[in-house]
Amino acid sequence: MPDPKRVLWYLRKVPLLADLGPDAIARMAERVELREARRRDVIYLPGDPGRSLFFVHGGRIKVSKVTRDGKSLTLAYHGPAELFGDSCLLDGGPRTEMAEAVENALLSEIDRVHFEELIHSHPALGLAMTRLMIVRRRELENKVEALVFRDVSSKLAELLVKLASEYGVDDARGTLVALKITHQELANLIGSTRETVSLTLSQFKRKRLIATEGRKVIISDSEALKALY
Repeated sequence: MPDPKRVLWYLRKVPLLADLGPDAIARMAERVELREARRRDVIYLPGDPGRSLFFVHGGRIKVSKVTRDGKSLTLAYHGPAELFGDSCLLDGGPRTEMAEAVENALLSEIDRVHFEELIHSHPALGLAMTRLMIVRRRELENKVEALVFRDVSSKLAELLVKLASEYGVDDARGTLVALKITHQELANLIGSTRETVSLTLSQFKRKRLIATEGRKVIISDSEALKALY
């Protein structure tokens, strides 16, 4: 069993739980399982029972849709203090997506039934969950719109600007995206192919919109990228 005090320390850093009182968080910590995931570990697969939710306390988790022939569309990445696996709250049915660690990660897992009890007894948590699901619904709608109506240059430019806003650090050459991400991962995020993404990145480099450093990207002209979408 993990040390409840250690679990409590992590849970207190989760914004979603900010309105829970100290007693409620302490009781929650006693019922949470802390687990480590190594890079490429699968947390769950489509068809697995939707029995629990997960908070990320370190590392990064990728949630994606995977077809039978191996094609993948990345729905979201979740980092520290974020929640994933929450779609099981809707009906308790089996998972419809895949979750895997893309970096070594530390997670806490909480039973769905217990989390539902917390929502029922703490309306502020229910309101926070409702807001979170609305935001994720809008993000998914925007992703679908982009997949259907926009070209690769537009989608990739927007993705790079978004990554720069979330992971960017100042660099003499512009904004360095402090995140190692492969061309295949970029392709999965925008519903394209690795070859097309590589070609589009080369075009961006020729236009001096970006530069690269190994698997990292430096945004040289964010305004020009924004003009593409």
